[in-house]
Amino acid sequence: MKGLLQRVRSARVEVEGEVVGAIDAGLLVLVAVEPGDTEAQADKLLHKLLNYRVFSDANGKMNLSLADVAGGLLLVSQFTLAADTRSGMRPSFSSAAPPALGQQLFDYLLAQARALHPTVQSGRFGADMQVHLINDGPVTFMLQA
Repeated sequence: MKGLLQRVRSARVEVEGEVVGAIDAGLLVLVAVEPGDTEAQADKLLHKLLNYRVFSDANGKMNLSLADVAGGLLLVSQFTLAADTRSGMRPSFSSAAPPALGQQLFDYLLAQARALHPTVQSGRFGADMQVHLINDGPVTFMLQA
């Protein structure tokens, strides 16, 4: 399971012109599920998302986590992160989980996040989404579980 974490000042996801998820300062995370991923890996990724220290402390050092700053968490499914781009000029998606597994684990991750963190929003699985963000820094990390 992969998560592309972006520290944002704000972010929102639209589907057909309707805002389906939005946060103020916090993390926008694009999530990819791969074959063989499990709920244990989703739990590990979520632990990292909530506790990864990417926010500045009083001294300007990245020492604070999302949990520390009580920021928003916006989770967006994005199977293209699982693409194999090592050869050719067209990505292969054979390394992405089948849609049923992808949705099951994304929904599990979302439910666990909502149980553990006060401000959690999401995109819509499988939808054509437009993601708007103001990347803060920019600060972007690829996390794997």
